[in-house]
Order: sequence, then C-alpha cells, then structure tokens
Amino acid sequence: MADTSKRKTIVVEQIGSPIRRPGNQRATLIGLGLNKMHKRRTLVDSPQVRGMVAKISHLVRIVEDEAAK
Repeated sequence: MADTSKRKTIVVEQIGSPIRRPGNQRATLIGLGLNKMHKRRTLVDSPQVRGMVAKISHLVRIVEDEAAK
C-alpha cells in the first residue's frame, strides 16, 4: 500500500441532507464516508475524490485544514 502520510489531503464537510436526493448522490456521500450533517472526513486529494465532491458540491464543502497551515 502506498504511503499516504506524504500525500496531499483535503477535508470535506457535509452541509446538506441526503433526504429527497437521487440515489446516486446518496451513494456518493456514502462513498466519501459522509452520512450525517456536519461530519468531516480527511481524504486524499485525487482526481477521483475531486470528481465525487464536484458531483455533490451542493451537499458538501471543502474546509481549510488547520494542520496544513
């Protein structure tokens, strides 16, 4: 497995509810590890993750990581 400690990361926070959303948007939230409001996840910054975030940009936001500063 690749060493992820040196890879760039992003922090994603869920700000919208998956209630009354299409199934593919709910599945994308679960794929990112989000399932409750205001939950945050630190994810590897990759094109795949960025695409998932872009797909549900109305439900999540990218948070400034205090540790990265």
